[in-house]
Amino acid sequence: MLTKAQLKTYRSLQHKKFRDQLGLFLAEGQKCVDELRKTYQLEALITEAEVGSTVIAQLSSLRTPQGVIGVFRKPSYSPEDGLSGEADLILALDGIQDPGNLGTIIRTCDWFGVRDIYCSLDTADCYNPKVVQATMGALARVRIHYVDLPQWLQQYNNTSIQQSPVPIYGTLLDGRNMYEVLQSEGRSYSEAVLQQSGPTASAVLQQRGLFAQRSIIVMGNEGNGISPEVRRLITHPLLIPSYPPGEPTSESLNVAIATAIILAEFRRPKTV
Repeated sequence: MLTKAQLKTYRSLQHKKFRDQLGLFLAEGQKCVDELRKTYQLEALITEAEVGSTVIAQLSSLRTPQGVIGVFRKPSYSPEDGLSGEADLILALDGIQDPGNLGTIIRTCDWFGVRDIYCSLDTADCYNPKVVQATMGALARVRIHYVDLPQWLQQYNNTSIQQSPVPIYGTLLDGRNMYEVLQSEGRSYSEAVLQQSGPTASAVLQQRGLFAQRSIIVMGNEGNGISPEVRRLITHPLLIPSYPPGEPTSESLNVAIATAIILAEFRRPKTV
């Protein structure tokens, strides 16, 4: 049985302030808990059979509690961890606010093999119970980094040999047709810069653990899109074209849906 002090502590994890202070977060549902415990340290497992439905309802963020709640310790890793190895695709989120959208994006990244997401400081907390629930356990395989996004992107914006020639894609309403960009210059952009820079640039990249094939995709806020500070750093503005062209349609796509479309196109096998 939970003590009153434990119940109070675990209930407080509904709020970011206490998640940060205690270094803990909640996950709900057997599948989500099972997936997360493969990666994260499980501090407590609370089941309806042990504590009753009333206690589960007090801890749950769902209208219909699922009867199993895990209390996990938040992971410890730095933004640099996502830049090691040969990761070819990184997602950056600029001001995503809706927990459901963020959770769906994390789950989509897991599906398409994107292992690191860099979020602006005003993006929703990935350990919000609603976000964790929406990931359906994908949070176990995707690392989330919160950074000063313009400053983080700035290191990739200069394509001199002192910096890494990495293309920065961003979804904008005045961008170029996504399919045309990726078929023409797209993923070959960084390789072309590297070839022009010569062997010295290649050595610099290897020394810094960066690779020419890496690309960054930026997705913006649900209502305002990509912020002006981030927008000026985008080298490849993309537009997901509506169909048929020129016909009246919705103003924009949901950001989670747009992310899925973009990632699917990036992962499409390229023909020579």
